[in-house]
Amino acid sequence: MKSKRKTDKFRIIFRFLKGNIRFLVGTLVFSVLFTACNALIPQIVKYTADHILVLDGIPDGLNVRQALLLAAILVVAAAVLSGIFNYLSKMCLAKGSENFLKSIRDTLYHHTQYLPFSWHVQHQTGEIIQRCTSDVEVIRNFVCRQLPEVFRICFLIILYLGIMFSMNVPITLAAAAFFPVIIGYSAFFHSRIGKRFQDADEAEGALSSTVQENLTGVRVVRAFGREKYEIDRFDQKNNAYSDLWVYLGKLMSVFWASGDLITNLQVLTVMVLGVVFAVEGRITLGEFIAFLSYNASLTWPVRSLGRIISDMSKAGVSMERVAYILEAEEEDATDANNKPALTGDICFRNVSFAYSLDHPILKNINFTIPAGSTFAILGTTGSGKSTMVHLLNRLYDLPEGCGSITIGGTDIRDIDRQYLRQNIGMVLQEPFLFSRTIRENIGITKEQLLDEEIRHAAEIACVDESILHFTDGYDTIVGERGVTLSGGQKQRVAIARMLMKQAPVLVFDDSLSAVDTETDNKIRKELKKEMEKATVIMISHRITSLMQADCIIVMDKGEIQQMGTHDQLIQQDGPYKDIYEIQMNSDIRLMEGGAVCE
Repeated sequence: MKSKRKTDKFRIIFRFLKGNIRFLVGTLVFSVLFTACNALIPQIVKYTADHILVLDGIPDGLNVRQALLLAAILVVAAAVLSGIFNYLSKMCLAKGSENFLKSIRDTLYHHTQYLPFSWHVQHQTGEIIQRCTSDVEVIRNFVCRQLPEVFRICFLIILYLGIMFSMNVPITLAAAAFFPVIIGYSAFFHSRIGKRFQDADEAEGALSSTVQENLTGVRVVRAFGREKYEIDRFDQKNNAYSDLWVYLGKLMSVFWASGDLITNLQVLTVMVLGVVFAVEGRITLGEFIAFLSYNASLTWPVRSLGRIISDMSKAGVSMERVAYILEAEEEDATDANNKPALTGDICFRNVSFAYSLDHPILKNINFTIPAGSTFAILGTTGSGKSTMVHLLNRLYDLPEGCGSITIGGTDIRDIDRQYLRQNIGMVLQEPFLFSRTIRENIGITKEQLLDEEIRHAAEIACVDESILHFTDGYDTIVGERGVTLSGGQKQRVAIARMLMKQAPVLVFDDSLSAVDTETDNKIRKELKKEMEKATVIMISHRITSLMQADCIIVMDKGEIQQMGTHDQLIQQDGPYKDIYEIQMNSDIRLMEGGAVCE
């Protein structure tokens, strides 16, 4: 998942700094005051060494003891003010930083909710999570901590060098000559290491995806004894990720070791020159002490400036990765006021669709589903059955020139997308259940629910009895993705959840495949009785689930091969009759063999 174009990083930063500028300004102002207070202390020490200790320049009316006490009080006062301003700076930084972070997270989460279904299908969940967590934290650290620190360091360098120049130009020039070398070396390093950080981030995303897939698919892993395979697969990605960071660690070690050498040479140069000048009388003892103090105060900030510059590579990569999500186009918003009653006929007219240009899924599909009828779709895997209901629900949008889908005469592309989905209830073959109670999973589509409503929906879905067998009944916690329930129980809970919507259009995408034939028949009868006015679309491989439909179509390779009622199709030579005979003969053999399916 790589960005194909360069991103305006400053635009992203300023977008989320809105409302937090005052905290950033406060951080900078208090950092300046903090630095200024620290700059006073060496000056007080210098004055003390050059004047008070040599009994020259003692303020009138004070003796040596009193003058030293006054100098000590001034040092303490400067230190206290420095601490106060540092505290205020950190407080502003903390508030601004957390607000900035919250703003990014809120925007990312909101944005991903409205990204097309096709976008989510194309990207791994673990990779998206990694970009929304680790990369966001890197951006927050850079914008809210490192950038203010850059400002403070630059101010400190200008202030301290100005004071040092006022005391002695040659020593200051010697000290300052090393700074461009340190900063330039860091900038060079940053330009070379950026790609390595990007590789490491992408490796982390792949590792997160592997863990996420394994944990959500734990039942399959256990059922097929794939633990060793999954461990080896994780080890492979984990080793690749570790190797990248080991290599980065080696590069960083070289960077810091060589930086230490340059810094130590700078300190040694200042110290030697200071001693020589002091011996020659070109600077006083107090100036020498002040020089050492200012130089020591500059050494690590300049090193930090180099580190921040090197970290810019990582921050830049993270901004590109987060921007990739933010710049993905949301689903187009249709007219929010176009909310017609979805109780009319559903018509597919000359519908063709392909996920990619070289792989067509549907080819010139035409049929009409009368309002209130039951419509069934039978077909082989990959014949386009699920694609049709995905188009109906606008999980995928039908491109212009590829036909039309209408409900009650209104093209679904002209209907508010959210309204459309709220009025089409869907139950998939592998329904997703949240890690909450069964009660919450069934009632998730409504804000306020009565227990009677939930029980009634569960009874129609023939899952009430199973739920009551659990120790906690409807308050039983469903594991992640419904892992604590059987396949049939999950499907029936999903049906109960869908019934709570009381939608005028109901879609069952092979959603009774995990229940026995008797329960299947019972659920369909209850649904017919409860939702007699609803338009029902059923997809199944089991003909017994489709026999009572008002119309059945048989799909193969994206085309409609047959259409009619069960009685009509059973009289025709074709795939429907062939499948019916195979399934009926199979059921007879199972019954004769005494097999029992539960």
